[in-house]
Amino acid sequence: MAWPDMIPYIRYEDPRAMLDWLADAFGFERHTAYEDDGEIVHAEVTFGTGMFMVGPTRGDDPTSAKTPNQLGGQATGGIYVVVDDPDGHRERARAAGAEIVRDVEDMDYGSREYSARDPEGHTWSFGTYRPE
Repeated sequence: MAWPDMIPYIRYEDPRAMLDWLADAFGFERHTAYEDDGEIVHAEVTFGTGMFMVGPTRGDDPTSAKTPNQLGGQATGGIYVVVDDPDGHRERARAAGAEIVRDVEDMDYGSREYSARDPEGHTWSFGTYRPE
């Protein structure tokens, strides 16, 4: 499999718990995880041909992002994930405790999509839009 040339990363206060939650709620698959003293310091998660990296928040690291929850709930960005069945995906996410922040809707550009927030406040959008 050829990996994408752009791989976003997300920081979490509890990366281990979030890796499990992301698999349960959104169907992501753990590709790899590296630990130091029993703590996850870097992990890679896949979905289809996409990948993103997960790591811990680190106060002393100038490249470490904060979680939206650490910033008072303010979203700092988001990731869009292409899914074939946004309605079914939303139900899976809701059952796992995701906060649905925008329900499934048909967009005027031809996509059907929704948005959800994970337990640490990151916003995710899922839909059928796939650039030509």
